[in-house]
Amino acid sequence: MPQNGGGHPGARPLELLRHAARLYARPLPVPALAERLGLDSFPRTPYRRLSGGQRQRLALALAVIGRPELVFLDEPTAGLDPQARRAAWDLVRALRADGVTVVLTTHFMDEAEELADEVAIIDAGRVIAEGTPAGLCRGGGDSLRFAGRPGLDLAALRAALPLGSGVEEPSPGVYRVTGDVTPHLLATVTAWCAQHGVLPDRITTRRHTLEDVFLELTGKELRP
Repeated sequence: MPQNGGGHPGARPLELLRHAARLYARPLPVPALAERLGLDSFPRTPYRRLSGGQRQRLALALAVIGRPELVFLDEPTAGLDPQARRAAWDLVRALRADGVTVVLTTHFMDEAEELADEVAIIDAGRVIAEGTPAGLCRGGGDSLRFAGRPGLDLAALRAALPLGSGVEEPSPGVYRVTGDVTPHLLATVTAWCAQHGVLPDRITTRRHTLEDVFLELTGKELRP
């Protein structure tokens, strides 16, 4: 699936899809694929008049119509609205479930985190990190925050936390617990607060994301 589509300017979406299907011995059903990606909502619009997002959806359909064993998707959700993006994600998941190997290029880190089994982060043409999304994000900036009365005994709370966790009070009455944010960590913090007569308020968790990892590795400056 190339970024620039490549459809014939005067052809209509379903005409292109039916033509592509006839090139394969065992294509996916055209009506079902068209419905899944919303191509049946603009069946008579010629290719040259399609929006960028509509062209993307058609290009994705053309890439998978022949039931490939290996598919390369280059920025498959660029220009898609949230509904179409979710539909594309669901299609990629279905391909994976059918045993298709998907090589996906994306600048959307949430997309890579959602869809990929393995991720390679490329900077200036070099692979600078690779692994599972969970593995790349592990041990980063996970944190749990809550509010309470100022001046809690941080040493006592720290002693109750799982090994490798930390706690600080960045501003009066606001507490930040670092470490692997798990149900056990949350339960430990709330149990400690209950034992010490503290009613924690505004409890929030923040997970270290693939976008955090990308920015840490490549920097935050704009690229030319």
